[in-house]
Parts: sequence; C-alpha cells; structure tokens
Amino acid sequence: METPVEDVAVEVIPTKTTEVRAGQTVRIHERIKDITPKGEVRERIQIFEGIVLGIKGAGLSRTLTIRKISSGGFGVEKIYPVNSPVVSKIELVKTAKVRRAKLSFLQNANSGFKRKLKETYVNTTTKKKKGKK
Repeated sequence: METPVEDVAVEVIPTKTTEVRAGQTVRIHERIKDITPKGEVRERIQIFEGIVLGIKGAGLSRTLTIRKISSGGFGVEKIYPVNSPVVSKIELVKTAKVRRAKLSFLQNANSGFKRKLKETYVNTTTKKKKGKK
C-alpha cells in the first residue's frame, strides 16, 4: 500500500524509465546554470561519462553512483538522482559483464580490476563503404 506522499508523487512527477545496471558505461547529460560576465543566467548541458558503480533506492528516490577517471588520473564520483530535473538524458555507451550489484572494488586506485571487465559496445554504427561491391 502506498503512502499519501507516494500517491501524489506518482500523479505529479513523471518517472524516467532507464534500464541501467552496475557495470555499464553511461553518459549523463546534466543541465548546469552559468552566470555570464554581464550577469545573465544561461543554461547549458554538460556530459559526464563513467561506469555505474551501483544503484540505490527505488522509484522516485532512485540514485546512480557514477565514476570516471579525469584527465589528471584522479577518480571522480557523482551521485545522480535519476528523476531529478537536472538530469536531462541518460545514454548507454557500453555494457560489461559483472557479477556484483555494487562495484566498490573499482574505487581502489591500485587495482587492475577494470581491465578484467569484459565490455561490449552498445551504440556501434557501421558505415558502408561507397564503391565496388
């Protein structure tokens, strides 16, 4: 049985349905508000691409923990609420075969476990060559 808060949330807020699992590489399109030197507020989309370490919660309170290695070699983790208006789109890039729901072993900087993940690309496009058959 749902509580009154959940009843209202179901009616008001449309949920984003995404089939994201731990081990998948995703691109999250995030809305960011910037202030220009003139003082104008401008909105842009920034993309954060990384591996899903885990999923927490269900329904409206569902969150994704995403980790990427930045250009300096440092690991960056972000926690995104899936149904937040800040998240405009979640795009699946690769999927890897994993046996865990939480991939906390990837947080260790010295581990070579990331090399052991068997990955398959999802959004592969093949271009046909023009010319002779």
